[in-house]
Amino acid sequence: MSAKSGKWLRFRVVSILIFFLVLYVALASRAFQLQVVSGETLGKLADRQHKKSLTLYPERRFIFDRNGQKLAATIMADSVYVDPSSVEEHRKVSSKLASILGVKRQKIVEALSNKGRFRWIARQISPVRAERIRALKLKGVHLIQEPKRFYPHMEMACHVLGFAGLDSTGLEGLEVKYDEYLKGVPEEVVWGRDARGHKIYLSDNSGGGSTVDDRSCSLFLTIDSKIQYIVESQLRDAVERTGAKGGSVIVMDPRTGEVLAMANEPMFNPNTFSIYPADARRNRAVTDCFDPGSVFKPFVAAAALEEGLITESDMFDCENGYYKVENKVIHEAQNKKFQELTLSEVLKYSSNIGMVKIAERLGKERFHYYATMFGFGSKTEIDLPGESSGILRAPSGWRDIDFATMAFGQGVSVTAIQLAGAMSAIANGGILMKPHIVRCLVDKKGSVVREFEPVAVRRVLSTETSRKITSILTDVVEGEGGTGKNARIVNISVAGKTGTSQKFDFYSGRYSSKKVAASFMGFFPAEDPQMVILVILDEPKTHRWGGAAAAPVFKKVSEQILRCSNDSMELREVATGEEGEGVRIIQTSAVTEILYRNTEVDESAIPDFEGMSIREVLRISQSRGIDVNIAGSGWAVSQNPAPGVRIEENRPCYVLFDRGV
Repeated sequence: MSAKSGKWLRFRVVSILIFFLVLYVALASRAFQLQVVSGETLGKLADRQHKKSLTLYPERRFIFDRNGQKLAATIMADSVYVDPSSVEEHRKVSSKLASILGVKRQKIVEALSNKGRFRWIARQISPVRAERIRALKLKGVHLIQEPKRFYPHMEMACHVLGFAGLDSTGLEGLEVKYDEYLKGVPEEVVWGRDARGHKIYLSDNSGGGSTVDDRSCSLFLTIDSKIQYIVESQLRDAVERTGAKGGSVIVMDPRTGEVLAMANEPMFNPNTFSIYPADARRNRAVTDCFDPGSVFKPFVAAAALEEGLITESDMFDCENGYYKVENKVIHEAQNKKFQELTLSEVLKYSSNIGMVKIAERLGKERFHYYATMFGFGSKTEIDLPGESSGILRAPSGWRDIDFATMAFGQGVSVTAIQLAGAMSAIANGGILMKPHIVRCLVDKKGSVVREFEPVAVRRVLSTETSRKITSILTDVVEGEGGTGKNARIVNISVAGKTGTSQKFDFYSGRYSSKKVAASFMGFFPAEDPQMVILVILDEPKTHRWGGAAAAPVFKKVSEQILRCSNDSMELREVATGEEGEGVRIIQTSAVTEILYRNTEVDESAIPDFEGMSIREVLRISQSRGIDVNIAGSGWAVSQNPAPGVRIEENRPCYVLFDRGV
């Protein structure tokens, strides 16, 4: 080989080596960029292309009434989603899904046109629709079960319970107030695809699922569902009878502040809350303010008695129905005319002028002081959302005419729960109790993790003054000619007061002569008060006066409660302690037993089917050897025999289902 050829060969070898060296460096640099510099970003991109995740919301815990009746539960419902990349015949699939789900086909077409791998089509559908979709076996169309909030008694206690949304988050009522306790920990489900495109579920590295420490709790309420049912039925009848726009009723134990029932009309079904206007879902008993009218008079009279400014034997000149204050004339309701009346008669006949005379002795500052002591002008702090504080202006801004009209409940704004609490203070020997609606929180094991015992807010009146005003209010109902005569109960003494308040017309800037709120509040037995009931009817068209419209509702509710008292609640004697001590009502063992009954499985007993789908009931009954007869559709709302009864051969169990709409 010549020198020239050798030199050329060496040149080519070196060139090739340099080329491969440059190529290696380039590849190494690219690999470094992909794996190190952009590795995290590209990894996330790859995960998005090959992996999908879905947050599965947890089952919310139960809400029970005071006797263990389920008021809110959770059932599993199927939801439909699609993987657009796997669906082949978009138009055909869209048409079939639209037909079954009752939605517009275009909505499904748009979802399938998306380039992603996951799109919801419908959430929490009925079992029948789910079965029809499952039977089609459509490629790229999937069903997954989600927890759905279910209210087996539909409208019952709807404004108290509120409702929860699709994401298992509380939106109104107790559902939102105690959301952090009722809501469990979400679970993240991750899946990928194998080489053939089959779905593979992957483990979750976020710590979700069964490894999460779920500390969710069930609620036990002070509400008694039997009393709640009575109240709602009678309120609905009264609204229809009087042509009222609506109304509210509160039943409270004055000794503990426990709310036994709270109802508003109109009601709504929380299972289908979205079809109702927001106004219908508002808990008016705690959110709405109004002028109380004559039901405010007992508190003014009690304050004057407590201060020793009047006595039961004092006479008040009622000016023959005409009393002038600041060039304004105060009249009696219905243009009645009274001369001199005793304190008892002022309340018995509900004299406006008599109350103005009493308030004048009390004075503006002390009037304001006792109004605040009774809880007006501030929130009661009841454990429900949206509570209003009412309106009680400072006395420095009152004109004499303002002060005069406030004496008979016009010009001061209150809530229903404030009125019920204040009346309870009179019934409870002068001690104001904090109203509450939840008795305790119970974990999944049946252990009470938090109790809400009765709380005495303060002493408003002496026991003696409380006794005196109770005697006077008893005469309002029991005495001849009393405005509360329609609230009388046979063989039971009742203390109470009627009210008819004009509503302020914001368009005209004055009080309306046609729009009123008719009310009655009272308690029984008068000598040993155990139950306070407040009835308010909003703008009744007939029977516009409190004695004619609201007092009969009090009577009917009270009589029905007394008839079922042995089953629904004990009208019990409560041992009294020192002032400020609460009365321990909660029986922890009983609560645990109720929860155990609802959560533990006894294979020899009829299970609790309430809230289950037909499919679930059939599956469980077949596994237990129970002959079950089914009626209706949707979810189980009642059964016979009751849960816990021993299974007997050849004895069927009848289960009634309802769609909750």
